[in-house]
Amino acid sequence: MKRILLFVMTNLAVVLVLGVVASVLGVNRFLTANGLDLGALLGFALIMGFGGAFISLLISKPVAKWSSGVQLINEPRNADEAWIVDTVRRLSEKAGIGMPEVGIFQGEPNAFATGAFKNNALVAVSTGLLQGMTRDEVEAVLGHEVAHIANGDMVTMALIQGVMNTFVVFLSRIVGYAVDSFLRKGDQESSGPGIGYYVTTIVLDIILGFLAAIIVAWFSRQREFRADSGAAQLLGRKQPMINALARLGGMVPGELPKSVAAMGIAGGIGQLFSTHPPIEERIAALQNAQG
Repeated sequence: MKRILLFVMTNLAVVLVLGVVASVLGVNRFLTANGLDLGALLGFALIMGFGGAFISLLISKPVAKWSSGVQLINEPRNADEAWIVDTVRRLSEKAGIGMPEVGIFQGEPNAFATGAFKNNALVAVSTGLLQGMTRDEVEAVLGHEVAHIANGDMVTMALIQGVMNTFVVFLSRIVGYAVDSFLRKGDQESSGPGIGYYVTTIVLDIILGFLAAIIVAWFSRQREFRADSGAAQLLGRKQPMINALARLGGMVPGELPKSVAAMGIAGGIGQLFSTHPPIEERIAALQNAQG
């Protein structure tokens, strides 16, 4: 229930902020008496598309902490917590990034990394993963998450999402305007967009949104292969990552909040919309990699 409430509140806040920005800049006035102003529409689409993606990126770390119930390890309370922090520090130094915050959350096996900046990120692992894997395997998972940060995957995914969002907003409103103009041909008295514009725009926002999600998910899957390879490079050998993936394949991964699901060690629904490749493909890619 907390995750659903957080998701609704976050999206309402994003919509409110973007709506105010669009009104102040005037880029939401793309339907004029003379027709469609493509320049204003593009500005509106860019603000709505990239604005939402980057606001989500900037608040990703606090949202992840709250929605997952992450307990930060500020002062290790036992040897296991000390080992986790020391491992992340060693891997981060080798990757050339600043020390991320490290945390643990209750749940089934999973882990994630998030944050808008390479030198101010968060790495979190679940209690289920810590209990179900050996230290070598946990180290490989931590290496995978550190590789995500070093590769700048959070920013990359925000950029891709921004491009897709912009495309959806821009194209749906152009088509909506064309459909509305056709339906109201010869009607000289009406001003402003009609029902055809609103219905078409809503329908296309949904349809194009699904297509955009498929493209974003494809990019996410390619990024997972890179993070697996990055973990192998950080550890100096690929077998621990292979073992961790094999172990994960026999577990039921824990669900992550939508805001960090793409940065988890496992997850995704369906082949087209999955943010992660099948475990078998990831293992095969590592086995076939040189080195």
